[in-house]
Amino acid sequence: MNPFQAVSIALGLALSSSCSTAPAADEVFVEGSMQTLATGLGFTEGPVWIAMEDRLVFSDIPAARLMSWTEGGGVTVFRESPNPNGNLLDHDGRLLTCRHGARDVVRTEPDGSITVLASGWDGRRFNSPNDIAVDIDGNLWFTDPPWGLPGQREGRELDENGVYRLDVPTGEVTQVSTLHAMPNGIALSPLGDFLYVTDTGGHPSHPDEAKRTSAGNVTCYAIGADSSLEVRWQVPVISDGITLDEFGRVYTTTGEGLVVLDPADGQVLTTLELPEQPANCCFGGPSRRTLFITARTGLYSVRTGAAGAR
Repeated sequence: MNPFQAVSIALGLALSSSCSTAPAADEVFVEGSMQTLATGLGFTEGPVWIAMEDRLVFSDIPAARLMSWTEGGGVTVFRESPNPNGNLLDHDGRLLTCRHGARDVVRTEPDGSITVLASGWDGRRFNSPNDIAVDIDGNLWFTDPPWGLPGQREGRELDENGVYRLDVPTGEVTQVSTLHAMPNGIALSPLGDFLYVTDTGGHPSHPDEAKRTSAGNVTCYAIGADSSLEVRWQVPVISDGITLDEFGRVYTTTGEGLVVLDPADGQVLTTLELPEQPANCCFGGPSRRTLFITARTGLYSVRTGAAGAR
């Protein structure tokens, strides 16, 4: 048993014994705690909290940069990157990034060098990997819409906008779902038994005519022992980024604001309005009770009644 599996078992016991203590819907966000951390950026995405540095790293896609925010230093350039989008940490604390411009998923090593983990499937290049999740065993799950391709068409090699799973030690990539028109955000439940995928809906660039007019949604999949997926529920919420709190509740960004969904059935619990349309979100801060939100040209934060899922 690796340490992350041990943590998941402990978390499972905690979840089963404390579900009744989850904050009520009207206590999910601490009233009056929203802050504007930065404005005037290009298009912000992919926030990830680096606890050892008390630092938030996020993407500014059109600026082709990863940005950094700290309490004392504000926003600075973290490093140049080819139109980065989703970011996350692996179990060793290394930064994982989905790069639209390079059409790949990469890892930043301790010395700052970049390792390409995956750049295609079945002998063809990805469209533009968008967002990423890490399971208990360290496998990577990610979405691959064509948002990073010029006109969402140019240079396309794959017929589907898929969801993929990467076995990091072997480098094997598996296409696990082609259900979605535009798969976007992705997250795993605290115990790793459910996968959540957001779909922004049909787009005229899709090769499949039936998916050009399909509705956007959030889908919850049950993950089988062989990593196969079975739809548990699907709700018509058109959203982008997604993350979960310690009680498994789903936080996702929509045109109406940041929406919180019940993990049991996907029903809307509450909605947080923001100054501009949000794109993605993550938990961070000393107790993981701060939700950082990237929203088009700005960066925002709000305190929460529950901590983020680990």
